[in-house]
Amino acid sequence: MKKLSVLSLTFALSFSDIYVEGFLYKDPRIMGAGGANTALGGYSTSLFYNPAGLINIKKSHGIEVELLGLSLSGSKNVKSLIDDIQNADTNDTQEITDIVSKYSGEGLSVNVSNYTSLSYHTQSDSAFSIGALVSADTILVPHANDGSNGLLETHARGYGGIVAAYATDIDSSFGKFTLGIGGKYIYQKSYDVGLGAGELVNNQDNLGDYIQNYEKTNSGFGIDVGILYRLPVFESWNPTFGASVMNIGTLEFEGSYGSQPMSVNLGFSITKDLPIFDRLRIAVDYIDLLNSNKVLVGDVEDGNGKYKSYKYIDAPYDISRHLRGGVTLDIIDNSIFMASVSGGWYQGSYTLGADLQLAVIKLQASTYEEQLGGSTSGSEISDRRYVVMLGIGW
Repeated sequence: MKKLSVLSLTFALSFSDIYVEGFLYKDPRIMGAGGANTALGGYSTSLFYNPAGLINIKKSHGIEVELLGLSLSGSKNVKSLIDDIQNADTNDTQEITDIVSKYSGEGLSVNVSNYTSLSYHTQSDSAFSIGALVSADTILVPHANDGSNGLLETHARGYGGIVAAYATDIDSSFGKFTLGIGGKYIYQKSYDVGLGAGELVNNQDNLGDYIQNYEKTNSGFGIDVGILYRLPVFESWNPTFGASVMNIGTLEFEGSYGSQPMSVNLGFSITKDLPIFDRLRIAVDYIDLLNSNKVLVGDVEDGNGKYKSYKYIDAPYDISRHLRGGVTLDIIDNSIFMASVSGGWYQGSYTLGADLQLAVIKLQASTYEEQLGGSTSGSEISDRRYVVMLGIGW
């Protein structure tokens, strides 16, 4: 039981002095294609990237219902850490220190999410989507030395809310535009703390109470606006520019993990119907043009010399964090079976993905690498993540 208590703590908290990119939901289909969706759209979850992208949901799909969309994401070494902790003597401070030090310099994360939605591209030139999100995620940064960031720097949150968006086409002499607007309400509880070896051992019987000391509660509203512009040339390739301004409002949750700063994003995409397969989609994004995402750093220490308060500071401008792109090949898409594969480039590393749907059962998988570095020390912390989503929808 004590081993399980320490393990529970490990996945209940997370970090300091790391780069944090605000996100609410990362669709495995989009992340497999490099996370680029500002000018592409086509999914109910496009409202997390650009509400105008809802217009590219296929009319032939009718009313799209995603009744269950349970996804699990984890870092490549999470299982190894679990196994090591389960096999350790959790009363031995030195053994705990040695285990955590083994993973020093890595980013370790776990995310569990469920997104349920209803979407419809009407027979006129408009589309809408409404959804409910429930999610919990944790980022851990192990440190070889038990300093003010702790042996195990921990940041976590549990959150949820309602999101909705509407998109409509507008014809003009300059080409076809799509305008989109969306809104969201998010409620969350977050935890930020640097955990020392002594804390991991001494509080293993009352870790739940101990964690409550670091709890912060936040809620807020955000407005999203976006636009798509289809160039009136090479129409068989459907060249499209996109732009979005996301999270206008009160979602910054200053000083807490889970901040959603306002983000200005640009994108370009092409979509080509194919004679053998269904279609080819290519997208390139330049996100967070104003570099609004921040570095989360420890601010005030508690009596044990560990950070009990955190704040955001400006991050260095790194083009590789902003530029991303991907390719999706839709192999088949009919009322019974859909299948696609994807690949891309995200934060300087490759991404891969696959999406299958048979009748009402959906299965999606992807991998991408999050860069958590860019701290005041300039260090790089990579977190290769693997995502699986199982859903029911039609």
